[in-house]
Amino acid sequence: MHFIGALLGVYRAEIGLLILACMFVAFVRERYSPTVIAVVGACAYGVFGMLNEKAMFSVFSNSAPLTVGAMFVLSGALVRTGVIGRVADLIMTRAERHPRIALAEVALGALLLSAFLNNTPVVVLLIPIMFKLAQATGYPVKKLLIPMNVIAVLGGCLTLVGTSTNLVVAGIAAEQGMDRFGIFDISLYGAAGAAAGIVALLCLSFLLPSDPPSIAGENGGAAVQDYLTELVVPQDSEDIGREIGALGLFGRSVQLLGLKRHGDIMRQGLETEELRSGDHLIVRADGAAIMTLRESGQFDLGVAADSRTSAQDGTVVEAMVAPSHPSIGERLGDIPFLHALRVRIIGIHRARHLPGPDLAETRIRGADRLLVAGEDDAMRALKDNPHLIGVDISRTRAFRPRKAWIAIAAMAGAVLLSAFDVVGIGMAAVIAVGLILVTRCIDPEEAWGAIDGDVLILIFAMLAVGLALEQAGSVTLMVGWIMPLMQVAPAWTLVFIVYFASLILSELLSNNAVAALLTPITIALAHQLGVDARPLVIALMIGASACFATPIGYQTNALVYAAGDYRFADFVRIGVPINIVVGLAVCSALVLLG
Repeated sequence: MHFIGALLGVYRAEIGLLILACMFVAFVRERYSPTVIAVVGACAYGVFGMLNEKAMFSVFSNSAPLTVGAMFVLSGALVRTGVIGRVADLIMTRAERHPRIALAEVALGALLLSAFLNNTPVVVLLIPIMFKLAQATGYPVKKLLIPMNVIAVLGGCLTLVGTSTNLVVAGIAAEQGMDRFGIFDISLYGAAGAAAGIVALLCLSFLLPSDPPSIAGENGGAAVQDYLTELVVPQDSEDIGREIGALGLFGRSVQLLGLKRHGDIMRQGLETEELRSGDHLIVRADGAAIMTLRESGQFDLGVAADSRTSAQDGTVVEAMVAPSHPSIGERLGDIPFLHALRVRIIGIHRARHLPGPDLAETRIRGADRLLVAGEDDAMRALKDNPHLIGVDISRTRAFRPRKAWIAIAAMAGAVLLSAFDVVGIGMAAVIAVGLILVTRCIDPEEAWGAIDGDVLILIFAMLAVGLALEQAGSVTLMVGWIMPLMQVAPAWTLVFIVYFASLILSELLSNNAVAALLTPITIALAHQLGVDARPLVIALMIGASACFATPIGYQTNALVYAAGDYRFADFVRIGVPINIVVGLAVCSALVLLG
């Protein structure tokens, strides 16, 4: 033990770098998630005495991860209040009339949205839209998905809140004694990169593949489950006599399939048809839209054996039909529990295609998923039904469109408070979260569910690793190795070196891990050389995010890679030149204007 202690005392900095090297190898091999590797690495530094208990837990006082979490919650509120879905509906309506103009509008929208929202939900939202635009314009979808992703990532580089990486770097820089970054301090340089990237996309589009994706990719990577349901017009409805097209219900989330009247189903000319009492609108809708329609009380949803059973009564559960169900092949309207219990089936989902022709006439199959509304006693009886699997309260929630303006105002307020330097972005984001919680834009459990805990733990762990490297003297040792090269290099090349070093590492490793690791090294290097650290830190911010050459270079790359059924080489072919063009533009702007 004495020998090990002496060894740690003499070679403390070198052992710190050895642990770091092992972490890099583990990151590249990907046998464990980056979060696990980062946590184990932080623990290793603690075991070897390079990080004491006080220092390890001090990272939890860093504002960067808390700001990232707050921004996740604000983005979740925009989804919960239907703002994001409404924007998607407007885009699709526009695309039906002017598909090619809509492409340019989507690109601009992705750029601006990603500047203020986490770009991962933005890309998730846009993937199915790009599939629709590909059908409308005739462009191969593979020529649209990668450009959309590139633009969304570049949009995240326009402001401090555009990506979690920016916030991580800014938080560490503040702890290192640098002046606090404002929300738009990087905008000029991010705009230079975005402009160059868009021009490069236009010029290099011939490098994008044009073959269609496989069947597995045709769903656009969307995880949303669509249900068949029916909207029944009540006798006292205010909508009686209105044209169906004037209801304003239908869009991306709710699609009108037919009108059932007196047992007959009409499929054509429905927009101008006037509603009558007892009409059934046959629609395709996602779970959130069904729950929103249920809460509105505008229609009776679904089918029930007892007309007195309302869709608004009680709770909603999800249940899967077991392959052993005795009613397999029979009509949904004849299913036994529908007659034995006071429940209402408000939707049915079937993998790969939508059942029909309407809800009551749908023939049941094994693995069909049902949304069932009813009182608590009926729900307990359903849970005891041996022919239903996984009966549980539905986690799908209704949109809250009446509170959309609050969510928008909260997000805008956080941005403006930070932009005018009233408070920092962290405090502004936390205040905005308090506002949306107290006004019930989003429920607490949904707010915490919107936070990507994996990202936060990764950031905290890498902050601990960075602190351990400083305390062990490893940062000073690395700076000493690099100093001779930097001292003979022209000052303007430092920005390029930092940018492309962070870019190359981020193509292979986690962006946030690279950012947390390189920030203290970059700042220490700048101090040793006697140069301004701010341009170097901005270069690190953007270089760690603007990674397009591999599917693992950025989290949204992986989403598009899977949805579009791309090959690894497709990303390399288009991503490498875009990396170079964007990097040269950003670094040149930093050298000339920084």
